Amino acid sequence: MPPYPPPFSGALHPNSGLGFFILGASLHDILTRLKAEPQQFPRIDVIYDQDDPVTEPVIVSLPPNGLRLQFDGPEQRLRLIEVVDFTKNRITYQDKDIAKASTAQGSSRSPKTAGDVASGPAFKNIYHRLFGPTYAGEYVPSADDTDDAGTYVLSYPGVAFSFPLPKSAYSSDKDVVSLLSSPPSQTASSVAIFSGKSWAHAREQLWVEVLPSVKSTFPFGKSKEIVPDEISLVKIHGGGRLQLFKKWTGSSIWINLGETSPQDLVAELGAPDAIYRKNDQRMYIHKTRTSSSSRTRASGLNNNRSDDLTDTDQSSATTGSDESDDEAIEDETVGNVSGECFYNYFYMGFDILVSSPQQPSVMPPSQTSRSKDQLPGANIVTGGNLDRLVATKVVLHANVPGSYPFNRHRRSRWEISYLNTIDSDGIINSETPFDMIEERLREEWKGIYASQDDAQKRQRGMVLNRGWGDSSGSSCEFLGGWEDSSGGVTAKKLGDSEDSTTTLYGFPGLVFEVLKNGYVSAVTVY
Repeated sequence: MPPYPPPFSGALHPNSGLGFFILGASLHDILTRLKAEPQQFPRIDVIYDQDDPVTEPVIVSLPPNGLRLQFDGPEQRLRLIEVVDFTKNRITYQDKDIAKASTAQGSSRSPKTAGDVASGPAFKNIYHRLFGPTYAGEYVPSADDTDDAGTYVLSYPGVAFSFPLPKSAYSSDKDVVSLLSSPPSQTASSVAIFSGKSWAHAREQLWVEVLPSVKSTFPFGKSKEIVPDEISLVKIHGGGRLQLFKKWTGSSIWINLGETSPQDLVAELGAPDAIYRKNDQRMYIHKTRTSSSSRTRASGLNNNRSDDLTDTDQSSATTGSDESDDEAIEDETVGNVSGECFYNYFYMGFDILVSSPQQPSVMPPSQTSRSKDQLPGANIVTGGNLDRLVATKVVLHANVPGSYPFNRHRRSRWEISYLNTIDSDGIINSETPFDMIEERLREEWKGIYASQDDAQKRQRGMVLNRGWGDSSGSSCEFLGGWEDSSGGVTAKKLGDSEDSTTTLYGFPGLVFEVLKNGYVSAVTVY
């Protein structure tokens, strides 16, 4: 029998969190913390919808700890915390035990068996000693009409307890004390922590409610820990202009490719989590092809720079925790950086290539008629000093569950703003399937190609395999095709081998890395 971890201990804060699990925290932050404590959290199951991994909720189950965490799909923020087995943890509220683990702490602790004494919180303890009276809850009968089982949900602001209650014992005429004071139903089977005045009210807005900043939650109130402002959305305006919106503040910053300096990046975003030296030349062959074919393009426009498809994998080739001899430099100061490199911002969801100035991509056709002062963003770059380093590319990572680089970066949400006009059909963003993105981009850029056939040739996908090579994520192998993946909900242990084959599609100023299910794993803006 495998050893069991010591009981998880955490203070319950209604509307805020449980221990270090804070409502509103990102999936990346939580998984990174869990992975750092393998003895406490020996098993991490990530459950997601394989067909809709960025729109449907993502569940992190911790079976040895009796915990379940639920995140929304688009933002990947923690929305619901559930304690589903009180025998495997110690939960406190205002320094008082809600429930205790059923046996002594230690790695030899056995799992709950039928002979164990129930150690969930008693109704009288919750209602009279800890939380006090509350309004009547709601009864949820079993989905099976022939089953007498059911659940009574006793709800307080930000926290709710579930009690098993047979259908035959429930009556709408009885008060909550009468219903839950009988021995068969007096012990709670689970507890949920959420944001809202009651569970009935919260569940209607559970996945879309704007949660408060994690900085303002109770556990951080007395902490000196500095939590940086998050980037909640990146708007891609074309022509090398990106607008980064800071979460909860309403303010934004700009990155103008070919102009923004490393010092500007550090001043606005802080020091990068790591620095990666760019030296991979395995796609250099495609530079020659692109350069030679660009002479035949309509209107003389070179809509793919000579290296537009060469750097999409380098940003995620390593993280600060990779145990290899690659060239990630975590502690190097910006002032000592010289030469081409990536600034890796794992906790913000993107990487930025810093190199010698290059002319940004051409302006989208729908914006060429505007004057410079009508265009969103700061100065439009016309050239640069070759003696200085500037930001020339930004790689935005989607952190899609099931993808090969999952959990290397926090999810980065983005919009292609020049496609989101008043008369456009829907917003094109990080949750949009790629076939819709491709259709809109082809319509936007159709005027720069000599013919439809020419457009299709130049927008062919190149298949990329990230699972081969010396370091994870660094390979650029080209394959002939792939098999369709099967649908359905998938549960995987974190660290299980993931499918590493993706396809690259290029448009002026953009390179998309697309998964088999049709969603974008990363987009490179240049």
